[in-house]
Amino acid sequence: MEILSLLGNGFLVAFQPLNLALVILGCALGLFIGAMPGLGSVNGVAILLPMTFIVPPTGAIIFLAAIYYGAMYGGAISSIMLGIPGASTAVATTFDGRPLALQGLADRALITAAAASFIGGTISIVLFTGFAPPLAAVALAFGSAEEFALMILAFATFVGLGGDDIPKTLFSIFIGLVLSAVGLDIISGQPRLIFGDIPGFYHGINFLVLAIGIYGIGEILWTIESSGGDVNVSQATLTFRRLIEGFRGMKETIKGTLMGSFLGYFVGILPAAGATPGSLMAYGVAKTMSKDPDSFGKGNIEGVAAPEAANNAASTGSMLPMLTLGIPGSPTTAILLGGMVIWGLEPGPLLFVEHAEFVWGLIASLYIANLFSVLLNISFIPLFIWVLKLPFTILAPIIFILCVIGGYAPTQDLHDVWLMFIFGVVGYLMRKLDYPMAPAVLAIVLGPLAEPAMRQSLIISNGSPMIFFERPIAGSIMVVAIVLLLLPLFKVIKGALSKPASGSQA
Repeated sequence: MEILSLLGNGFLVAFQPLNLALVILGCALGLFIGAMPGLGSVNGVAILLPMTFIVPPTGAIIFLAAIYYGAMYGGAISSIMLGIPGASTAVATTFDGRPLALQGLADRALITAAAASFIGGTISIVLFTGFAPPLAAVALAFGSAEEFALMILAFATFVGLGGDDIPKTLFSIFIGLVLSAVGLDIISGQPRLIFGDIPGFYHGINFLVLAIGIYGIGEILWTIESSGGDVNVSQATLTFRRLIEGFRGMKETIKGTLMGSFLGYFVGILPAAGATPGSLMAYGVAKTMSKDPDSFGKGNIEGVAAPEAANNAASTGSMLPMLTLGIPGSPTTAILLGGMVIWGLEPGPLLFVEHAEFVWGLIASLYIANLFSVLLNISFIPLFIWVLKLPFTILAPIIFILCVIGGYAPTQDLHDVWLMFIFGVVGYLMRKLDYPMAPAVLAIVLGPLAEPAMRQSLIISNGSPMIFFERPIAGSIMVVAIVLLLLPLFKVIKGALSKPASGSQA
């Protein structure tokens, strides 16, 4: 009852006219920021942080959190409509969202993305409200060994992303891991894989540069070649009947949506994990759980619902270690943490006691931001559909310009724009040779997270890999990951044993 009373007081704070206006404005700005390739919630919150100094701290954090929430919704828009991830958190949505748009089902993909985001956000906020202290303790129990085991579990799900062609999938993963190692060594500081001392490689290869190149430039090249000059991008339409059918169709995805919500929230509360690994893992698990895994990557609606629920749940989850432990759960919450310090608020367990109005006002505003984000998203679907109806001769240059902006924005280095073009050609060739692109993209995301966790663990254990099995949580996760990795081998053995038996019967 005490929690309900505190939450009620939080709603009184959140419904103050200024705070309510900041929530609506933040959601609208976040939707646009998330939809712009290369911008994302990190850059959006960082750019708008100085604006918050003219309002009280509670209004400031409510505004920035609403931007974060809106950006999680907005990332799906460009992923589905243009095949370009608006941010790293939305790359998994591209795998099935874009094929659905090309099949004339962009409206269903957008409705599913919005509804799944709302469900994921709602579940995560309820978990945040009711179980903040114990979940913070769980997050604190995760050290470097547990984080590495979790990354291995994520890689284990990648094997399922490549269909039955396991060698091509593994090759794609290894290429991604090699690219993730480009730059400066995290311990010695020595440059590695910088291709003849090219200065642009010193800061590594930005994930968005790879993703936008493969899914933006590569998509344009593939579309031009496969169409033979007569490009018909999509015939998507939206009527009230199709809108209702889209919501009714959510019952097909409820299993993946619920799984993505809980998995995303759990990954989100882990320090420094964030929404990107959560959404990618949710996609892999959804495919593993599916009765028709071969349809993933070709337009399976569950491939949109699971990662969208996960990235919204993770965005809420990442705020928990920030508020309770003073540890940012994602790059965006690291900026929010900096803002709190500037406003004179010290994150930690005492924050809930000394600044209860601030904390519960923020939690209540998340409920409101979640509602307004889904309403704004659904309201703009007709506009998004209209974009798809533009002639390809107009759409292609727009996509190209957005790709260039998205490639330049993260580091503001022209080197990355040229690199994006190279990745575009590579993406086109991989698609032509039937190599799965998803594992390579996912590997370059998780590679920079897995490497420091592994090396820190080995330093702690004096080089003994048994640290990943001796610790209870890490050991349990590693066993599950190894079983998942060996499943394709079991299938091959089972198929080889069944062939002689069927041959002898003949």
